[in-house]
Amino acid sequence: ESREQELQIRTGLLTAAEARIDKKIEELKVLRETINGLIKTFDAQQDAKLLSLVKIYENMKPKEAAKIFEDMEMDILLEVAERMKERKLSPIMAKMNPEKAREMTVELARLRQLPRGGGQVGG
Repeated sequence: ESREQELQIRTGLLTAAEARIDKKIEELKVLRETINGLIKTFDAQQDAKLLSLVKIYENMKPKEAAKIFEDMEMDILLEVAERMKERKLSPIMAKMNPEKAREMTVELARLRQLPRGGGQVGG
């Protein structure tokens, strides 16, 4: 009988532990949803700021924008250039240092390349 009682106690403890774990899992799910929402909000705000910056450069004289682009770090430059209208970006690149414009072209081409799949289309 004491063995049966001990088994009931262990079963009760196990059930309580499972309930606590389930509660924690639910709390973590809520936390994850909250974090994902905050990340989306942050990303949207960053995108809006970047688009504002893009408009500034699109409205500048190409020669002036080119001077700034030449000194800009490549990752930031690509973020801006990727979002610019091609007809606005082209005259800026034409005024840039040829080496920097070449580097930028290579990086833009790399970014715009479609991911290559393992198989061939059409079998």
